[in-house]
This record gives sequence, structure tokens and C-alpha cells, in this order.
Amino acid sequence: MAKGLKKGLTQYGDQDFSRYLRYSFARSMGYSGTMLSRPVVGIAYPPSGFNNCHRHFPELLDAVKRGVISAGGLPLEFPTISLGESFINPTSMMFRNLMSMDVEEMIRAQPMDSVVLMGGCDKTLPAQLMGAVSAGIPAIQLVAGPMMTGSHQGEQLGACTDCRRFWAQYRAGEKSKTEIDLIEGRLATTAGTCPVMGTASTMACISETLGFTLPGTAAIPAVHADRLRASEATGEQAVKLANAGLTPEQLLTHESIENAIRVLLAIGGSTNAVIHLTAIAGRVGKEVSLKTLNRLSDSTPLLVNLKPSGAHYMEHFFTSGGLGAVLRELKPLLHLNCLDISGQSLEERLKKEDSYVNHQVIRPLNDPIEPQGGLVALFGSLAPQGAILKRSAADSSLFERKGRAIVFNSLEDLSNRIDDSKLDVKQDDFLILQNAGPRSGTGMPESGYLPIPAKLSNAGVKDMVRISDARMSGTAFGTIILHVTPEASVGGPLGLVRTGDIIELSVSERRLDLNVSENELKIRRDEFKQNPEMKENNAKRGYAWLYQNHVMQADEGCDFDFLKAK
Repeated sequence: MAKGLKKGLTQYGDQDFSRYLRYSFARSMGYSGTMLSRPVVGIAYPPSGFNNCHRHFPELLDAVKRGVISAGGLPLEFPTISLGESFINPTSMMFRNLMSMDVEEMIRAQPMDSVVLMGGCDKTLPAQLMGAVSAGIPAIQLVAGPMMTGSHQGEQLGACTDCRRFWAQYRAGEKSKTEIDLIEGRLATTAGTCPVMGTASTMACISETLGFTLPGTAAIPAVHADRLRASEATGEQAVKLANAGLTPEQLLTHESIENAIRVLLAIGGSTNAVIHLTAIAGRVGKEVSLKTLNRLSDSTPLLVNLKPSGAHYMEHFFTSGGLGAVLRELKPLLHLNCLDISGQSLEERLKKEDSYVNHQVIRPLNDPIEPQGGLVALFGSLAPQGAILKRSAADSSLFERKGRAIVFNSLEDLSNRIDDSKLDVKQDDFLILQNAGPRSGTGMPESGYLPIPAKLSNAGVKDMVRISDARMSGTAFGTIILHVTPEASVGGPLGLVRTGDIIELSVSERRLDLNVSENELKIRRDEFKQNPEMKENNAKRGYAWLYQNHVMQADEGCDFDFLKAK
């Protein structure tokens, strides 16, 4: 099999000419014949002026190249789409699949023996893994690392769990406009991803658990010197991969996926990770069942005391032992035969590691924060194919109850009415948001974190049951039920809910039910079919058309149907 720049020659009808022309142009970049004879390490490089998480990537890229060259390889970076969470409309989730296609096709189209995936911001990590898994060549991931925390009036704070907390206080009249503006400049003060266990840090931990990143590198802060050393070591390992040929499919086994779910539950990780892990696994024809999630959640304790499920930040997680400490605590529950990118088994890794752990941040297996995992899947007449609750960041006093539905049929409707003083809403009601799922035309945004209505917020209400087919940020908190499937815009039961209906929630029984007669639901289904305004908002062209016509539901990872392995 061809290696290095001899791989995948451009089609001119004469292979010898293709090689001759390629090397001629390669020499125009100043490379010597010795360098051009080396194995090629591609570097998927997604910096962007619209992505604050990746601000430090030029320095990391230099370190990766240093590692590749020192190990005898030729590093060649190539740009890909970059997804900065807070800069993309309607939501970066809508473009995750596009980025995965970009990564996959550029890996496949260009001559490389292995690839380094540099990523950080929420949807970037899963997009890269989805693409690399489908491309099938040896791949190693280098994550951006979390930013450091800031400070406000002596209080440590960081984006974006604290930004939500302060914004709720501002909405309730507890913070002035002057102070909220001051806080705005103190929430995100360095390069890197959110300094809490949000989606970016969760996916970094999952990537390391699956074996795609070097052991011990998921939690290194973005601006720490160890992040540069990890970058150099990643480059070195990429050359070894080019020679060894260990592919993503060899790492992505049923056992490693189960280990990743255990870690997700133990760290109180993001609800988004369920969708992303499902999509990654789907690229090799493997399933992540919500029923499996529940089975593992019942036997996996919550161990990590980090926001939004606890009190600490990612910099504390790093200095307290990081993911390695979590894996050591979970060892009796894990499949120890799983390999990582260096070719060692999880059992071999754990034998080598420093045994230090700070149990204030990472609790022992026999003395957890909670005896069950941070996430739970709910099923029932309102969510036949499932819904997700991050119970570790919710108010357990709201877990067993019935409530009256207060329905918002779109994001616009929510924005227009949530703070209306005339809104008929009480603390015990359930807030319902419809038409914010994958095919809604909004791309399944992080709008499931419905704000508490102003009239209740001003009265001191801090939490309510909120239900939607949307997602929420991994940094968010509250009793929020998400990813209700099937979604409203394709005729799912959520779209049939009307204000005043009674909904029953039982977390202990994993149930979410709509207490409306079948005859009444049949009438509403017929109305849905006859009312074009209630159907999904089909785009007419371009990527939006592709997305709305081919994206699957949340329980299948919101991937495109034509990208999932058969």
C-alpha cells in the first residue's frame, strides 16, 4: 500500500505524471527530498476569528509539528470548518454534521498516513471523531483544554454555569445592569473551553476514555505548559500511529462505548454527550441505547464535584487527578481490555499512573456524591423513544409530580410571552417548548433551558419542570427534560400538548406521560396533518435543506441517515 505523498494520487490519467507533478509542487514549498520521503501526518486545524475556544491553536499547532518532525514524520495542516458555539446561528449543532463531512472528506481526499484532530468547542470534538471514524485512517485527538476561571468581588467564576446563574439573578432584579455588564467581562478571561463540566470538557473526557486522546490530557488547562507538552507528544504519537496502523474502528468497540457511558454518568457530564456518542458509534454501526444508559446509570455513582452538578471547576479537576483518577475509582465497573491510541490496554494504563486523587473533587467509589449516575432517560406516552434529564443538576423535589402544561409552540412564542405579566403560570406548572427539535427549522438549539417566567422569578422561584425537544448547554442546570423524541415538528406527542393538559413525571419509574385520552389525541393528530403551519419548516435549498431532510432523531444521534454505517 502506498505511503506518504504517494497515497491517493490526483487523477490525470497517468499515475507517474501525477506523482511527478505532486512532488514538484511539494518542492515549491521548500521541503527537501528527505522530508518528502517521510510518513505524512495531516493536522485537521480549525482556528477561526469566530471561535474564542481556539484562540491558542497557533501555539499548539507549532508544538504538534515539533512532535511530528522529531518522530520522523512530515506534518501538513489543513483547514476545516470551525464551530464557535456562541457565534453561530441558529445553533452550532446544525453544522456539526457538515463539519464531520468536511473532516471525513479532507482526510480521505488528501495524502496522509495518520491525522491529528485539533478541536475544542462543543460540536467540534464530536464532528471530528465522526469524520475520522468514517474516514478510517489512524487518528488521534488533541483537545483545546478548559479556560481558567475569573473572579468577581472575591468570588471565583467561569463561563457558562455562572453566567446563567448571574443572568437569572439579573432577570429577578437581584443584579443591576451595571453589575451584569461588569460580570460579563469577567466570565471568560483566557483561551480555551468553558471551565466547568460542560459539553466541551465532557466530550474531552469521553474522547480520552474511548482512547482517542493521550492518557491524562483531557483536562489540562488551555494555557498550561502541559497543554503544549501534550501537543508535542500528540504529534510524536501520530507518527507511531502512521506506522502501526491502529484505526478508529479498533478503538470504538462495544466495551469502550460502555466505558464512555460510565464516565459520562460519573462526571455528571453534558446531556449533549448522549447525542454525540450515539452519532460517533453509529458511524461504525454500533448503538447507544437509552435503555442501556439507564441500566448503567443505576449502577454508576456520581463521583465528580464540578459545576453544574457540584461546586468546583475544571482547573480543580485537573489538579485533583483528572480523568485518570475517575477511571481508577471506576475500575471495578470498567472493561479493562479496551485499547487506547498508544496501543496499551486500560488496565496497563491504570497500573502506570500516579495514584494521587483529591477526594474533595473526585469522590471514592464507595463514598459518592450520589449513588446513581448524573443522567437518566425517561420514556412514556409523551416520549415514546425517550427523553433525557440531567438529574445531577436538577432539583430532586420536582422528580415525582403532576403538573399543568403551559405550552409555547415556538422559540418566537417563548420569547414573546415568557415574561408577559398576564401569563397564567404557577410554580407547580410544567413549561413546555415545542418545535425546537432537529427538523424544526431551528436545528435543535440549546433553548431547552427555558427561563423562569419573570413574574415567578421576581417572586423568588429558582426552578420549575421544563420539557422540550430542544437541547441545553452542558453548563446549564435545573429540572429540565430534553430531547423528547419523536420531536413535535414531525408529529410526536410533544406537539400535541395543549396548555392545561396534565403531564406526569416520575424519575424513579423513568416515566414521562401525557394524561390525555387517546380519542382526544387522535383529533389533535388529524389537526396536525391538516395544518401546514404545524409541520416542519422545510428549507428550499442548500445545507439547510439537506439537514432538514436527512437528519435523524435525537435517539439516533441527530446524524444524517446517509452517513450512518449500515
